[in-house]
Amino acid sequence: MVAVTIWNEFRHEREDDAVAAVYPDGIHEALADVLATDHEVRTATLDEPDHGLTDDVLESTDVLLWWGHEAHDEVADDVAGRVQERVLEGMGFLPLHSSHYAKPFKRLMGTTCSLQYREDGGTERLWVVDPGHPIADGLGESIELRKTEMYGEPFDVPEPDRQVFISWFEGGEVFRSGCCYRRGKGRIFYFRPGHETYPIYENEAVRRVLHNAVDWAAPTEGSPRTFGERA
Repeated sequence: MVAVTIWNEFRHEREDDAVAAVYPDGIHEALADVLATDHEVRTATLDEPDHGLTDDVLESTDVLLWWGHEAHDEVADDVAGRVQERVLEGMGFLPLHSSHYAKPFKRLMGTTCSLQYREDGGTERLWVVDPGHPIADGLGESIELRKTEMYGEPFDVPEPDRQVFISWFEGGEVFRSGCCYRRGKGRIFYFRPGHETYPIYENEAVRRVLHNAVDWAAPTEGSPRTFGERA
């Protein structure tokens, strides 16, 4: 069974009544509810010691989901570096929504990861542009979210290895909403939907994507890698 750690700032839910109404127990608990049926799930939050991401926790994590928004700068550099190293060693990493600005993701991408946004984005349609990818398994040709935040291009990330979703919004904007990368031995999937004031994680298609993405990003056995001087 895949061991999943779900990390969340857990700030909005305690500070904003509108967010608490959507996610009363925190976004991390909503995500845990999505995955707990067939994964080994634990949660961690920003205000725990080491942000809940100790060496032991990360060593026993197959896939790390990350949700951050207002407190990216409060993540300790050594913890961000610890996450980065574990991804290079093979841990899967799923930064969600505004986690495009998360320190570990920016380090792994090597870019600003900046974009355009508008909080009231109206309807979003995520087109499945790589239907053969495992993350798209079981989906139709698109996912419709009736009320969401808009993210728009340009999105300052490297060209993805595989592009699974491209979003269209009512205002005409488009966005690369499902990007796959490989860094070292680790697989990364950035997934855009998930604004804190909209119940995005109740959408069945979004939940299917999260299940598929966790299974895709989980470490797989491969030939050992050796570096350095050869005898």
